[in-house]
Amino acid sequence: MSNPIPRQGWWQGAKPIRLLVTLVVGLVLYVGLPKVAPVPEARIFTGTVTAKAGAKPAEKGQKAAEAKPTEPKPDDAQAQAKADADAKAAETVRQADWVRGLHMFAIFLATILGIIIRPMPMGAVAITGAAACAITGTLSIAESLSGYSETALWLIVVAFMFARGFIKSGLGTRIAYFFIRLLGKRTLGLAYGLAATEFVLGPVVPSNTARTAGVMMPIVRSLARAYGSNPEDGTSRRIGAYLTMATFNIDIIISAMFLTAMAANPMAQKFAADFGIKITWGSWFMAAIVPGLVGLFVIPWVLYLLYPPEITRTPEAVEMANAKLREMGSVTSSEWLMVGVFAIVLLMWVFGETYFGINGTTAALVGLGLLLITGVLQWSDVLAETNAWDVLIWTGTLIMMAGFLNKMGMIPWFSRVMAASMAGHSWIVAFLVLSLTYFYAHYFFASMTAHVGAMYAAFLGVSLACGAPPMLAALVLCFFSNLHASMTHYGTGPAAALFGQGFVPIGTWWRLGFIVSVVNILIWVGIGGAWWKVLGLW
Repeated sequence: MSNPIPRQGWWQGAKPIRLLVTLVVGLVLYVGLPKVAPVPEARIFTGTVTAKAGAKPAEKGQKAAEAKPTEPKPDDAQAQAKADADAKAAETVRQADWVRGLHMFAIFLATILGIIIRPMPMGAVAITGAAACAITGTLSIAESLSGYSETALWLIVVAFMFARGFIKSGLGTRIAYFFIRLLGKRTLGLAYGLAATEFVLGPVVPSNTARTAGVMMPIVRSLARAYGSNPEDGTSRRIGAYLTMATFNIDIIISAMFLTAMAANPMAQKFAADFGIKITWGSWFMAAIVPGLVGLFVIPWVLYLLYPPEITRTPEAVEMANAKLREMGSVTSSEWLMVGVFAIVLLMWVFGETYFGINGTTAALVGLGLLLITGVLQWSDVLAETNAWDVLIWTGTLIMMAGFLNKMGMIPWFSRVMAASMAGHSWIVAFLVLSLTYFYAHYFFASMTAHVGAMYAAFLGVSLACGAPPMLAALVLCFFSNLHASMTHYGTGPAAALFGQGFVPIGTWWRLGFIVSVVNILIWVGIGGAWWKVLGLW
């Protein structure tokens, strides 16, 4: 007699309590905000109506008063009446824009809350938010889906395919063992070998979680076990704990160094573009290369001093790397093809847009086409890259929502109000305060994507209103959108993955994370600031 199929609960959907909290918060905000938030003055909130359109009636009225005709001409009276009617209609539209913007803001906050507390997977929350925009009439269905057409979004989707090529071909693992063989005679050298591996993989592996869980974490775990370092028997401090913290913080720095190294980076790029600031792959890399390389050298050393491993010499790691490389054999044709395609795409990312007008997304699509033509990837590999399609859904939704908050005048209004509160301070002081606030607000976020989606556009708008140089402000907030994840064990995917290995206690993780955050800020603001001055960013 066959075993009976185990019975499951009748509810297989979203987590009920979390879903209820998200829906209630969204509904309360949607209904309540228009009732408690009066329409601001026209000088600080214009909606989708330009300031000039509202000024014409006043200008005409002023000219009429100055002329002081004894008897108004019929034509003048009709013109004045038409101007008054236009002004009244414009004011009606402005008030409607304010209510519509508040409704958009309510849906946006509910979506961000859902992404944080996760009643459903992130993509499911995002697509539900897009549906809410359409069903409530806040946006049309075309507007609700407009985020999925953004070229920056497709750049990151295609970069996920490159990551699959590196992992499938074995090239990523080969690179890691190569650097371990080269630099791994000491524990600190192992950390630098891992940093070199991340530096090579960063431009084409757009998920910091994929880099960590797919390539780095298995190698770190193998190294720890080879030296008898296991959390189960209290030997974490031999080497495993240090390598865990070093790997995590290296991954965070690499995420900040490349536009294509973290899934939310292109989203920040798009938000900056909404303010007229064009960030290319090359301009991001040029601004990040100096502070990034300094950070890759300094942070492992700082952790080595603050959280030293018991084992400092690791000649066996070199032997293990040699054994693994011998086991892998000679470089395969797929790996050579992966190297060639990677080189072509990287050159187009660095020089293509500046010298040949080749967009970064175009370069990525060319690279994906070459991988498919040469057989490094099959179409089934593209379809199976579920992380890429998940990113497409939730990033596209957040780009759409933040974009319409800007178009509806909500973010410009917030920027003017916040800038007015900082009147009397230089832009340097104001921008430092804003940047640090943005950075340490990550204690309240469990996702770098949620943080960027919720705060980047608003803080960039305030920074610009305070007089900060546009490109400098946009890039610093981009870099901080990655570096702030060092502080907690839940702030990004790699944190949860590595913390879950059990090598580092939670208190130690938070203490070291805060210290690393301070060191990173000093490096990127101090050394980075000097480098950005050389580049002419301020």
